[in-house]
Amino acid sequence: MSTDVAVIGAGWAGLSAATALKAAGKTVVVVEKARGAGGRSSTRRQNGLSFDHGAQYFTARDPAFRSQCEAWRDLGLVATWDPALEVFGERPDNAGRSPAERWVGVPGMNAVPHALARRLDCRYGWQVRQLEFDGGWRLVSSEGERLEAKQLVLTAPPAQAGVLLGRDHPFSELLDGVPLAPCWALLLGFDRPLATDLEAAFVNRGPLSWLARNSCKPERSGEAWVAHASADWSRAQLELEPDAAAELLRDAFLELVPAAAGRRPSVFRVHRWRYSMALDPLDQGCLHDPDRGLVVAGDWCAGNRIEGAWTSGRAAAGQILSES
Repeated sequence: MSTDVAVIGAGWAGLSAATALKAAGKTVVVVEKARGAGGRSSTRRQNGLSFDHGAQYFTARDPAFRSQCEAWRDLGLVATWDPALEVFGERPDNAGRSPAERWVGVPGMNAVPHALARRLDCRYGWQVRQLEFDGGWRLVSSEGERLEAKQLVLTAPPAQAGVLLGRDHPFSELLDGVPLAPCWALLLGFDRPLATDLEAAFVNRGPLSWLARNSCKPERSGEAWVAHASADWSRAQLELEPDAAAELLRDAFLELVPAAAGRRPSVFRVHRWRYSMALDPLDQGCLHDPDRGLVVAGDWCAGNRIEGAWTSGRAAAGQILSES
């Protein structure tokens, strides 16, 4: 099969790029190794509960992205979330100012990616095993499927993008210079509400860095909690067995939410994000190689977070269209 543009990755950056390219008249195929769209904005559902186990919310500081968020709100895809925030431990000196609004997808953080993906040609469970350029791009999946494209948008994390492109690519040094921190996420669900007013908290002590009563977000129900481990703890315990990580993180959770002590959770699991957030993100929008019709994009190219991913994806589409 052949297409004008192949996009690797069905997260915010890849889907934003693909949407803009399709609107400009390009044929686009998006390939994604996971079972669905969303990337780190995934929502996991279990026992009737939903857990935003990746990105917890997003902000909109750029006027263009704010306008887009308002359009998504009008479509019922996002809403603002104003939790009663607490802080455990001393607030770090480099903590940023509180945003004017926190946005969340409804009924899950993957609402916008899913809506975008439904209008695109997305191939899931399609892991790129081989990537070659010979006047055009040839992608081969782990199952032996082939896709040829005139141009390519690559939105994999820097380490994975570097492996696909090879060591002799001009972006190699840049990609090596953008390490992404890992993050262990704890998911806890209960059959009855906990006797606590806590809704969300920044945590600056112990293994955790964040916890949220996921079910207090708009259009959620039940009693679902998500806690994220700090980057330092996650890095130190990266290869820990999931059951062991879950026990350690539950102990840390119980210290902050004692109302959960003695309660048997109906959902008790962890998820390991190997590539969670860039420690030193770029501020370039995207990386463009016009000689090969290649753009590398992702939130790590534009200051991190969902807004950065959307901005990077739009920038990637602009560079691809500039070659036409």
